[in-house]
Amino acid sequence: MPTILAAAIGDCIHVIGVRNFLSLAENEGFDTNFLGSRVSIEELTDEIRETQPDVVGVSYRLSPETCRNLLEELKRRLTEEDLLDRVYLFGGTVPTGNAAREVGIFEQVFDGTWIRKDIVRYVRSLLGRQSPDREDETHEDTLIGRIHARSPRPLIRHHIGLSTLESTVEAARDLADAGVLDVVSIAPDQTAQESFFRFWDQAGKSSGSGGAPVRSPEDFERIYEATRRGNYPLCRCYSGTNDVLQWAEMLQRTIHNAWCAVPLTWYNEMDRRGPRRLAQSIPEAQEVMRWHAERGIPVEVNEAHQWSLRRTSDAVAVATAYLAAYNAKRMGVGDYVAQYMLNTPAGISATKDLAKMLAKIELIESLHDESFTSYREVRPGLASFPSDPDAARGQLAFSTVLGLLLSPAILHVVAYTEGQFAAGAKEIISSVRLTGQIIEQCLAGAPFARALEDCDVQEHKTWLLGEARHVLAGIEEIGAEYDDPFTDPRNLVRSIELGILDAPDLQRSSIAAGVMTTSIVDGACVSVDSSGAKVSEEERVRAILRREGAA
Repeated sequence: MPTILAAAIGDCIHVIGVRNFLSLAENEGFDTNFLGSRVSIEELTDEIRETQPDVVGVSYRLSPETCRNLLEELKRRLTEEDLLDRVYLFGGTVPTGNAAREVGIFEQVFDGTWIRKDIVRYVRSLLGRQSPDREDETHEDTLIGRIHARSPRPLIRHHIGLSTLESTVEAARDLADAGVLDVVSIAPDQTAQESFFRFWDQAGKSSGSGGAPVRSPEDFERIYEATRRGNYPLCRCYSGTNDVLQWAEMLQRTIHNAWCAVPLTWYNEMDRRGPRRLAQSIPEAQEVMRWHAERGIPVEVNEAHQWSLRRTSDAVAVATAYLAAYNAKRMGVGDYVAQYMLNTPAGISATKDLAKMLAKIELIESLHDESFTSYREVRPGLASFPSDPDAARGQLAFSTVLGLLLSPAILHVVAYTEGQFAAGAKEIISSVRLTGQIIEQCLAGAPFARALEDCDVQEHKTWLLGEARHVLAGIEEIGAEYDDPFTDPRNLVRSIELGILDAPDLQRSSIAAGVMTTSIVDGACVSVDSSGAKVSEEERVRAILRREGAA
């Protein structure tokens, strides 16, 4: 059995890292011998000579200057006694790790920046069971395949879209090399989403504002090729806001879009992200869903959080989450990605947020059958991120814990800087490492997992389900003449025009009613009247139907 000898040298008393490494090595098949802390260079050298281990681990976590002196002495003794003919490893901090690299006797330096799976990979390479590089790994190239391969850990997703194509390509390459993301989401700028196939319409529009200035299929191919390294992450991209089916076809050719993300009622005149009329965009969105379904490509309908971003009531958000999944199923989608955006709108409490997500989950997953399955994707809401970077890290951590309670298949990380500026590879890697630590701790067992059973959460979920059903019933009632009121574009348009689906921030919309008023009451976003008093969705919808009947 191969052997590892390890010690914390000099005056270093820190042994937790060494112990963790040796425990991991034992699990992989090594026989380990730990000398303890404050081991002198002479003691260590004597033990190496006497026991002849295959691998020697040296740890030091204090001053880098002292570390360098100790390691130079170790190098001198090992050279004199001809003991360098084995693998030497170093473990410490980033500063002491840099000192160890300068000494030049260590095959590998662990400086606290390694993640567990890469340490395991390296230990296995010492046993000849696996390459230390990721090039020999098999990487699932479909979303569902990778979800199953990573379970019980969620896939980690982040978006990248910097102000120049070159910086975006470089960041994508760095993210793949780091191996921290399972999914790289390409974030194109608005000009790309709206005018990619309309070259005559690009002149005079801003470039790189709000995302990467991709202007040709070759630009997408460059970003994709930059990710063909490291852990070979999946790639995906948002929907266009114009020429949406042509855009979908192009994404599939260039980046092998891991899954489609298209809204049902947005990216048009309602949010001014595109020139299309609402009556045009809904059937086009449905056609895009159908196109992906026919090819077995998963679909996400990023609908409900678009309403919450405009401060609609939580009940309308729950209802639109169901409408989105229902439309996907009716268009033939088999694998559905259900995105659950937390902390939106700002001010919602964790208790009411969990209840809101559980209500969405119950309605969406009521659609499950042998032909339709949804996969939960959770993410923090950007509006909740403070401007202070340290506070933003805290918000990211809190949102991650909250999201993990929902047992997601995908965790969409939002870097802590995103409230102030678009994150580059460095900020993304830092944020993902933070969430990775939380995931490992939660998987080990977290008592707060019982929060979903909290009576306040369950009571509010039940109330929200009742409220959302009144919204859905209103849509059915005005669309009684149609075969399917929930998918007929004419009825969905009418629901928005009348205000059954509405939001305060649509006040100046050319198509939406924009008459809803909401407020955060007891931690939930609810409809209120002109005096600020809470109004049930049944009252609100009934009032609309009465007016419509009178008209």
